[in-house]
Amino acid sequence: MPLMTARPWKHPKTGMFWLRRGVPADLRALVGKSEEKLSLRTKDPNEAKRLHAIALAELENRWSSLRAGPRRLSEREAHALAAPAYDWWLGLHRDNPSEQTFWRVDVADKLWAPRPRGFWSRPDLGGRLSREIEEHNASGRSPMEDWCLRQAAGLLKRQGLQVEEDDRLKVAKAIAAAVQRASLMLRRYARGEIVELAPETPAHTASHAVQPSSEKDEPPLTFTSLITGWAAETDPRERTKYEWTNVLRKLGAFIGHDDARRLTEHDLIAWKASLVAAGLSGKTIRDTNLAAVRRILGWAVDNRLLATNPAERVRIDVRKKPGESKRGFSDEEAVTLLEAAASEADPIRRWVPWICAFSGARLAEVCQLRVEDIAQIGDVWTMRIAAEAGSVKNVNSERTIPLHPALVSAGLPAFARARGEGPLFPSLRPDKFGKRGGTATKVLGPWVRQLGLTDKRLNPSHAWRHRFKTLGRRHQLAPDHLDAIMGHGRRSVADSYGEYEIEVMRREIEKIPSVQTK
Repeated sequence: MPLMTARPWKHPKTGMFWLRRGVPADLRALVGKSEEKLSLRTKDPNEAKRLHAIALAELENRWSSLRAGPRRLSEREAHALAAPAYDWWLGLHRDNPSEQTFWRVDVADKLWAPRPRGFWSRPDLGGRLSREIEEHNASGRSPMEDWCLRQAAGLLKRQGLQVEEDDRLKVAKAIAAAVQRASLMLRRYARGEIVELAPETPAHTASHAVQPSSEKDEPPLTFTSLITGWAAETDPRERTKYEWTNVLRKLGAFIGHDDARRLTEHDLIAWKASLVAAGLSGKTIRDTNLAAVRRILGWAVDNRLLATNPAERVRIDVRKKPGESKRGFSDEEAVTLLEAAASEADPIRRWVPWICAFSGARLAEVCQLRVEDIAQIGDVWTMRIAAEAGSVKNVNSERTIPLHPALVSAGLPAFARARGEGPLFPSLRPDKFGKRGGTATKVLGPWVRQLGLTDKRLNPSHAWRHRFKTLGRRHQLAPDHLDAIMGHGRRSVADSYGEYEIEVMRREIEKIPSVQTK
C-alpha cells in the first residue's frame, strides 16, 4: 500500500527528507506507479517542511493536469514551459564555461532543419563538428535533437501534461532555443567578458517546476493544489482546512473554474457582492471568506507559484452598529446562571459554566479537559490546558493555572477524581474535527436562554470570558498575569521573559471574589 503522508519523510539511513505521496487510483495507469517519491535534498527539518509544501502543491497541480486529459500547446506556451532551461544550463556551466562541449552554438540553428538522411556525416557539412554531433541515429536526428526531445518528454511528464507528438517537438525546439541563448552567454563569459548573468525566470522550486513568463500560458494552478501545499507547510487545525477548502470550492463554483492563475480582482469583487446579496454579514465575509482566499493566494505568491495576489486589496467595510457589540454576563446574570448550574445533575450544565466563570478559559478548552488535567502542584489545585487534550488556539493558550477557591470548595477536584481517567466530560461527543466545544454549545445555549437571558449580544459560549476580563480589571489583577491566566498573547517582548509562577497566579486569581457580585 503506498505511503500517504502530508509531511516530509525522513530517510532512516541518510537523514535526507523526501516527499512521498500515494498516487490516486484513477491516475496510477497514467503515472505508471502507485507512489510518487522525490528527494527534497535537505536534512534541515524546517527547510524540508517548506520545500515539501511547494513540491506537494506542484504534485497536486500535475495530477490535476493529468485528470484534465490531452491538450494542445501553442508555440508561446512551449517557450514559456522551456524558459527555466536557460537558467539551469547557465548555472550548470557558469563556473567552467569552456568545458561545456556538448552544445555547439555554431550548429544549433540547423537543428530540425530539412535535410537528407546522413546529413550529419557529410564531410562538407558535418565533418567539422565534434564526435557527439557527427553521430546520428537511425531516424537521422542529431544527439542534440535527441537530447532536447528527451528533456521535453521529462518536462511534460513532470508537469502532468498530455500532448501530441508535434507539441512535444514544439517544447523540444523551445528548450533548444533556451539552451542556445544560455550557451551564447557562456561563450562570452569564457572569453573573460564581464557579463551580468541575470536569470530569465524566477528561482526554481524544490522539484524544479517550470515557471513560465506569462501566467495565462501556464497549466491550471488549482485551488485544491494550493490548499494542499499550504496545509502541508502550516499544519493548520482540521476545522480551518475544512472551512477554507469549502470557501475556495464555492469561489470556484461562482467564477466557473478553479484556476488560481485566471482569478482576477474583478472576480473577487463580484464574488464579494454576491455574498453581501446572499445576506452574509460583513464580518463573516471579511474573516471567513476573503481571509481564506487572501491567505492561500499569499502563500502561493510567497512560494513563487503566483506572481501577484488578486485578493490583496479586496476589502469590505465592517462597522459595528449600536447594540451589536458582544458583552459579558452582568453580576445579576452571573448569579442567576451559577445558582442554576449548582443545582444541576448533568455534569456539563453543572461544571462547565462554573469553570468558565472562575477561570476565564475558552469553552472549547474547558470541554476538552481530561481527569489528569485537574491536579495538585504542592498545595495548589491546578487546571492544565494542553494541546494533547484536543487543540489550543495558539502557543500562549497552553497553560497551567490555579483553580479558584470557589471551584475547589464546590468540589471540582473530587468530581475529577471520581471520574477515574479519560475525558472530564465524556458525554460531550467530539465532532468530526475532534472538538467537544460545539456539542457543549448545543447543550448550554438553549439552557441559558431558558433561564431568561435572551439578549442577542450575549454569546453563551463566550460571555464568561468577557466577564472574567471585566472582573480582572475591577479587582485590579496584574494585567500580564490576567493575560497569562486567560491564555492571551503577551503584550510585549518583555512579557515573554520569565515564568508565571503558580503561587503568584493564585494570589492574583483569588482577588476575584467567590460570590460574583459587586
